[in-house]
Amino acid sequence: MRGAVPKPTPAPIPKAWRAEIGEILLTQAQIQSRVRQLGVAISHDFAGRELTLVALLNGSVVFLADLIRHIPLPLRLDFIGISTYRSGTTPGKPQLTKQLQIEVHGRDVLLIDDILDTGSTLENALASLEGLGASSVRTCVLLDKPAGREGSLRADYVGFTIPDAFVVGYGLDFAERFRNLPFIGILKPPHKPNT
Repeated sequence: MRGAVPKPTPAPIPKAWRAEIGEILLTQAQIQSRVRQLGVAISHDFAGRELTLVALLNGSVVFLADLIRHIPLPLRLDFIGISTYRSGTTPGKPQLTKQLQIEVHGRDVLLIDDILDTGSTLENALASLEGLGASSVRTCVLLDKPAGREGSLRADYVGFTIPDAFVVGYGLDFAERFRNLPFIGILKPPHKPNT
């Protein structure tokens, strides 16, 4: 299930963020509508089963909080931490920062992340879950940025496919800032990636 970025009337950037946000890519209303659609699709696909959600910290937290409200199934939830961005905009080598606390062996797992960019973070998390004996692992990302992909990984559920830009808001950050924005915006230079 994939969604393209709609072409709405440009939304005004709130005054507090005009110096750093170049444009709003996705409004709060667009995000909420799409998250609801993802919840419906996931609920349909996993109907009659207990689902284990594993979310990648920290960027997926806002997305996860909204998404689970639209999944009326028995759920188990835990977090895994894999960091690739430290203080910049260019991804580095993935590093495990938090391990799972719940058992996933023999369970249906939905791995949730904020953005699928190079694919290295999601690939590492998938390998970890498969190594722990999950019976099935599917993936759900809010954003898919195929221009940055280093392999052929594709997510099973995608909120929006976006252009090659460094985005922030709705959980996504730049140096731990901007996570609280209710929309997804594109940073002005010099924050743009070097690639």
